Amino acid sequence: MITIRNEKESDYKKVEEITRKAFYNLYIPGCVEHYLVHIMRNHEDFIPELDFVIEKDNEIIGNIMYTKSKLVEECGKEKQIITFGPVCILPEYQRMGYGKMLLEYSFTKALEMGYDVIVIFGSPSNYVSVGFQCCKKYHVCAENGKYPTAMLVKELKQNVLQGKKWIYYDSPVMNIDEKDAERFDKCLEKMDKKYQTSQEEFYIYSHSFVE
Repeated sequence: MITIRNEKESDYKKVEEITRKAFYNLYIPGCVEHYLVHIMRNHEDFIPELDFVIEKDNEIIGNIMYTKSKLVEECGKEKQIITFGPVCILPEYQRMGYGKMLLEYSFTKALEMGYDVIVIFGSPSNYVSVGFQCCKKYHVCAENGKYPTAMLVKELKQNVLQGKKWIYYDSPVMNIDEKDAERFDKCLEKMDKKYQTSQEEFYIYSHSFVE
């Protein structure tokens, strides 16, 4: 049986463990995402109503967390939006549809709360199937004025971004102190840091831009 529900305090350690297992050596040797989960819950931009776990037969196999972010028009007018991340499924349950199920559930809940735009950074191959598109199609650029390949946009309501140019700003919680993350990781069960080809793929698309 599959259940999606809000995360509880008693889930915190388990969710951090799952996040670590899902991301370790995926983008870099080791990972920082479990530390982000650890600190995000206490940040003012964290949205607890959009903090979900997915269970299979009463065992947590994945999670998704959202924070507030914003878009700013050229005239300076701000629009509050949201971003998610980390989002993960335990490796042994990946590519089975659980991640898509979790994402789509969270989209419905976000829309019910009045949010109408989501901007993320991620691999396009993972997210175009759930409605994300290239940021340039919506005239949403990074602070440097460029359109990162990895920056993706989903409108929960059609045409809310139409006809305007926007600059995207992440929540400050996303600016992780790597030394703090390293110290946090050293307190946990040892996992071997190593290189794998997904790290090169991540480097390529995270340093690429749409012209």
